[in-house]
Amino acid sequence: MEYRNLGNTGLKVSVICLGAMTFTEKGWRSAGSMPFSEIQKVVDYAIDNGVNFFDTADIYAYGESEELLGKALGNRKNDVIIATKVRGVMDENDPNKRGLSRHHIFKSVDESLKRLKRDYIDLYQVHWWDNHTPIEETVEALNDLVRIGKVRYIGISDFAGWQITKSVLLQQMKGYSKFVSAQMYYSILGRDIEFEVVPACEDLKIGILPWSPLAGGFLTGKYSKDNPHLQDSRYARMERPFLRFDFEKAYFIVDELRKIAEKYDATVSQVALNWLKAKPFVSSIIIGVRNLKQLKDNLGAVNWNLKQEDIDYIDEISAPERPYPQWFLDMFADL
Repeated sequence: MEYRNLGNTGLKVSVICLGAMTFTEKGWRSAGSMPFSEIQKVVDYAIDNGVNFFDTADIYAYGESEELLGKALGNRKNDVIIATKVRGVMDENDPNKRGLSRHHIFKSVDESLKRLKRDYIDLYQVHWWDNHTPIEETVEALNDLVRIGKVRYIGISDFAGWQITKSVLLQQMKGYSKFVSAQMYYSILGRDIEFEVVPACEDLKIGILPWSPLAGGFLTGKYSKDNPHLQDSRYARMERPFLRFDFEKAYFIVDELRKIAEKYDATVSQVALNWLKAKPFVSSIIIGVRNLKQLKDNLGAVNWNLKQEDIDYIDEISAPERPYPQWFLDMFADL
């Protein structure tokens, strides 16, 4: 297993992070259901193969994911790095059980700790921006959690570039604990963050944690023009509306990834994860699995590297159209 620093911290995390959104026996959104016996096998195998980083959120199955992760880790819960998140609606009838207010953050962290059976959270992330709460209130509350020892590091998820910059500059001005990571959707088929988010994070020394690195399963190679929407897949059930891309281009890219995979005796998934692993701003890649077979396949991307010529080719065929002002700034970059 390869280990990298989490952003600009001294904390070492495995380059593969096991996401626990699928950890639910009851079933939740795209996660389907997963018996605890399989969850235990997945967690055990991950740890045995060097994974020391696990990511969940309170909103995943309304706390069940945190509970099952804590249960599966058992006595090893303090031997690994656990990340969770706060922001989502935890009770439709209570307007204060949502958002990034001091009230909700302080109640939520205690509830997450209880479910995880832990005294502290390694990485506490705000799940997405809250238009109804001043960011000043949010970062002060997070700083207090670090100061009292309930949280060790803080991160963000699904922020725009300007939101990241505003937040961190405020933290710097106030002398608060700073965001060290940004969990963002990033894959060969979804490279939007390269325009604003990645430059902001690189400048502020924030590590990127890509979620849905296989584009909701599209980059597993199981989809094709002849079989575009396989039944009983996460992509077919929910993620398609959220992960937007040109399907014709996507099918072409997957066909090219198959050719590259053959050169390395690898799978399409492993090539897609390997491409992400080559990005210097990536601290760890969050994978979600529904069974042990999928985990074994994903971990097969760790101990080898794509040649630069193949990375460059994937960059070329998947390059998104550069928006303004990027194309304008490119024109005058050397003047």
